[in-house]
Amino acid sequence: MNRNKFKKAILATIQTETDALADLSSERRLAELESLALECNIETVGTIIQKREAPDRSYWLGKGKLMEMAKMAEVLSASILVFDTELSPTQVRMIEDLSSLEIVDRSLIIFDIFARRAKTDEGKIQVELAQLRYRLTRLTGRGEELSRLGGGIGTRGPGETQLETDRRHIMRRISLLRRSLQAIATRRARTREYRSSRDIATVAVVGYTNAGKSTIVNALCDAHIAAEDRLFMTLDPTARRLVTDQGLSLVLIDTVGFIRDLPRYLLDAFAATLEEVVEADYIMQITDISDPDYREQIAVVEQQLVNLGVASKPRLHILNKVDRALSEDWKLLLHQKETGDQKTIAASAVRGTGLEEIREVLTELAVQTTLDFSIIAPYKDAGLINHVQENGIIEELKYLEEGIAIKGKIPNSMSGPLQPYL
Repeated sequence: MNRNKFKKAILATIQTETDALADLSSERRLAELESLALECNIETVGTIIQKREAPDRSYWLGKGKLMEMAKMAEVLSASILVFDTELSPTQVRMIEDLSSLEIVDRSLIIFDIFARRAKTDEGKIQVELAQLRYRLTRLTGRGEELSRLGGGIGTRGPGETQLETDRRHIMRRISLLRRSLQAIATRRARTREYRSSRDIATVAVVGYTNAGKSTIVNALCDAHIAAEDRLFMTLDPTARRLVTDQGLSLVLIDTVGFIRDLPRYLLDAFAATLEEVVEADYIMQITDISDPDYREQIAVVEQQLVNLGVASKPRLHILNKVDRALSEDWKLLLHQKETGDQKTIAASAVRGTGLEEIREVLTELAVQTTLDFSIIAPYKDAGLINHVQENGIIEELKYLEEGIAIKGKIPNSMSGPLQPYL
């Protein structure tokens, strides 16, 4: 990574509580923001934490603290101020006017990372739609500010005409992108209907960004989904088939990672992608136990699952990267959710620890949608052998005087031709 091409920045966050736990939380928020900024080629050279009851409506930070931040940027040769929030259009302009520096908020950072990661047409459309909706709020805010100057009298000059032109262009583009996304959502729905018609169990793999979701899927399915120690490596839901030792199949769907304060426009734009989680039979939640902030990350993921209305779905919680855990506290989680529909397994995807246990749980899921059968069919229906071979598993095959004895497993939805002999 060539740091010579990086821009330097000062990062800022607000702390509304004053206890030691809040101090630690603020430091971790800044550490995460620094990681996000680094993905955008922004190097952090200084940080500021302001303790105050609520953000300032004009500057987010207090005006004095903001001037201190600008002075720090001057001393450290930083050209960007990064704020751990989504600033309002008014706040952006007020801070720009006071500091004369480039202003970037948390949402812009995340948008930029998503744009860099988007590889497929679907991913690019989703990110562009979110970016345009975000930009539209900025244009709207600026238009309102112009209209307040003299009550709109004498202010409808070329500047505002250009704003209106920009709005119309963005709205047309948003409309086009939404139609494209609707077509993609329709295709995804057809794919889900096909899986459902064949009783193929689906598992949505969810978790905080960089928790190791893709690495787990790759290890289980011998797949090759891009997996690096970087944020938001997976934007598009990637489906991979897992074949159990018994020959049964299910589908693992690797989904976009969650993060605290994910911009609402991204959540809206990725609705079709997140629908895969809603429609899945089972949820496999991955948590990076080596991250010192793993408990809050679990809380963020849990809240997103609640928002999607899927918190009650059967779930397998994978405590990943246990080989790099900083303490033994995570072991308490092993017994917190051990119920019929909630299981927890400690694992290390890189070292292979816990993978067999995960496969066993997923095998149990595949079995739930499968019919065990033992039949004797007349020779005139010998075609049943091919039907079972194509759609299930033949465990035993015998040619008897009274007919063909077939024993095996087959998805419930494919068992129709066998029904007369069951």
